[in-house]
Amino acid sequence: MSAVVLDMDGLMIDTEPLYKRAMQEAADELGFDLTDAFMMTLVGRPDSDCRRLISNKFGPEFPIDTFWNRWPKIWREIASTDGIDRKPGLDELLTFLSDAGLPTAIATSTYREQAEFSLKAAGVTNSFGHMVTGDQVERGKPAPDIFLEAARRLEAEPHHCIALEDSENGILAAHAANMIAIMVPDLIFPTHEIRNKASHVADSLHDVRSLISAMDILQT
Repeated sequence: MSAVVLDMDGLMIDTEPLYKRAMQEAADELGFDLTDAFMMTLVGRPDSDCRRLISNKFGPEFPIDTFWNRWPKIWREIASTDGIDRKPGLDELLTFLSDAGLPTAIATSTYREQAEFSLKAAGVTNSFGHMVTGDQVERGKPAPDIFLEAARRLEAEPHHCIALEDSENGILAAHAANMIAIMVPDLIFPTHEIRNKASHVADSLHDVRSLISAMDILQT
């Protein structure tokens, strides 16, 4: 293996509950109800898909532009006040990968500005060689574009990369990119189909570190 590509939301940092809270509060202000079940369908999708799905759910009477301007402000207020938690094992995993000589890249559906804000709010200070965001590719997950672009920037063959993901769409994207996909489930327990497409399903990033160690694939 020559590189590791990591998702951000739900994999490295615990942003998904904040997204859910901010979107639901923004919708409630406008007199609409974004249910927990519907919010689960947005996990791992790029902003453009989320916007389209919400518009389709409520129809033309829903003020999508007003909503889309409002919820990120609520989200930033929450994140600025409360901070964002790092996932257990993240710091140890990043140190391990650095010590092992494996270059890393972030591949997140989140747009660049928001991704940078999230990482700062979570106190993620590790240096990543590259970060590919949802606004930098034509097609979001589950299409493989974002992982293929990460591999290109890392100058690595996709099949020589490990992809770490928490969502079903992320695993589908990594699998389509021909990467070794490791899933660390966050909000959604993987279906049989997703388990078949993932090379491994780990309980935590601590387990990912142990798993990579056992693979005997580290650079020499």
